Amino acid sequence: MNDLIKKQLQDAQANMDKAIDHCEAELTKIRAGKASAGMLDGIFVDYYGSATALSQVASINTPDARTLLVQPWEKNMLVPIERAIMEANIGINPQNDGIVIRLVVPPLTEERRKDLVKKVKEEAERGKITVRNIRKDANEKIKKLKGESVSDDEIKTGEAEVQKITDAYIIKVDKHAEAKEKDVMTV
Repeated sequence: MNDLIKKQLQDAQANMDKAIDHCEAELTKIRAGKASAGMLDGIFVDYYGSATALSQVASINTPDARTLLVQPWEKNMLVPIERAIMEANIGINPQNDGIVIRLVVPPLTEERRKDLVKKVKEEAERGKITVRNIRKDANEKIKKLKGESVSDDEIKTGEAEVQKITDAYIIKVDKHAEAKEKDVMTV
């Protein structure tokens, strides 16, 4: 196979890896009824005038499946952390006992679980669309190689390889979504 085509295949695969990583990260954000430190990712606290990630100003632990403990490294950060969690609107009310902030994750209702499964499917579909767009771009780049001493047969072979890679990544997205759905529906 031509080196130019191999380069396009490697680029497509690298981009698809990034798409899968992004899809996984988005699926992780969907709450499955179990407490996880990842639920607080994206929450920023006012730390002496600058927005700082919560994980940078406190330790976050999960003592059990339904509880998150946020322990600030500086006691005077309790109130700003509590305020930031409430403003983030993650559906959990923080309980400040003067030492730590306790977050009790409420159990999910059947209706809420079904909504979350819809979100999982939407996220998976976004991941698949991204992978398909990468396939389209790779095929266009391979077709443009026609003038650069690349035969029609090599172009067809390259396009077939791109399709094989795409199919494999679509399956990966489906597997991640399936695992997340199972996680959400488990009571």
